[in-house]
Amino acid sequence: MTTTRREVAVVPGTRRKVVYWEIGAFFFIMIFGSFFHFIYELSGFNSVAALFGSVNESTWEHLKLFFYPGLVFYLVQHAFIRHEVNNYWLRTAVALALVPVGVITSFYFYLGIALPIYGEGFLWADIGTGAFGVLLGNIASYRLLTAPRKPRVFERTGQIAIVVMLALFLTLTYFPPRFFLFEDFFGYEYNGQYGILDDYTEYLVFER
Repeated sequence: MTTTRREVAVVPGTRRKVVYWEIGAFFFIMIFGSFFHFIYELSGFNSVAALFGSVNESTWEHLKLFFYPGLVFYLVQHAFIRHEVNNYWLRTAVALALVPVGVITSFYFYLGIALPIYGEGFLWADIGTGAFGVLLGNIASYRLLTAPRKPRVFERTGQIAIVVMLALFLTLTYFPPRFFLFEDFFGYEYNGQYGILDDYTEYLVFER
């Protein structure tokens, strides 16, 4: 019997390969996301680096740290397995969108418990919320890549959604809405600052 693309996506060998890719995606996003946290400072506060790295301690700026490594990983992955799986661009859009959902919900859930009790958050918990968001995206990614092929309109919609997300991440650092997700949260306290700050003295990690 001739194997169709729909069937290829669910054979055991392909499923195993997708699992390996998802494990690689998790570590790639977490490692490079950690690096992206510091590239703005390491670049000497370069305006181009501000597009990709965190320029303050707002929730939004930390979402960038996972978006760009994820996007790069999925674009590279496309060259290797696009003919063996289904729903590639729909998967990419859903995975990239679910990471912020997972990060935001888990971050504010844990802070809702930690802040009243301890008066502060914890670095290990902050990292854990990032890992949770990435893992959520990985699970959705695996399920969509190995699912039956969706109508073509879903792939087109996924491509449009990716472009929209990229445009938002590229522009809202310079034009942040006055909304709590974009407000600097240095020391686990909102301070009324948004986007690129006037003074980074308290924020420096490498040049104190």
